[in-house]
Amino acid sequence: MIRRSAATLAVSAALALSLSACAGKSDRPKGDLAASKVTTIGVNSYLWRATLDTLSFMPLVQTDSNGGVIVTDWYVNPQTPTERMKVTVSILDQDLRADAVRVAALRETNRGGQWVSAPVQAATTQRLEDLILTRARDLRRSSVAG
Repeated sequence: MIRRSAATLAVSAALALSLSACAGKSDRPKGDLAASKVTTIGVNSYLWRATLDTLSFMPLVQTDSNGGVIVTDWYVNPQTPTERMKVTVSILDQDLRADAVRVAALRETNRGGQWVSAPVQAATTQRLEDLILTRARDLRRSSVAG
């Protein structure tokens, strides 16, 4: 498994928070449920690991592998210090499927020293979901091939 540097992950995350997303599709092969099932935690292990990898640049507040919830603390991107994000990822299934991961985000902007709630573009959460799914598929491919 190749580890990404913290800078690469930070850039990926910054892009994820600023780029619009493509619609995700499920690429779950038919008849291959056993390889995508989880055996040791309550949710799909590839999605769980991929979520932790994708959000590794953000401080974590809560992780629950049985319930499939990861909550980050507020993260301020050094390139945009007047904006901060907080992300909650829910893994909803034991199968590696596109609809098994849900991302919710909060965004605030700093106005005169006060953090004020700001809208989050739907493309931002979709892009994060896509990054998590892509990473999960890569992890699965490397574990099946190895």
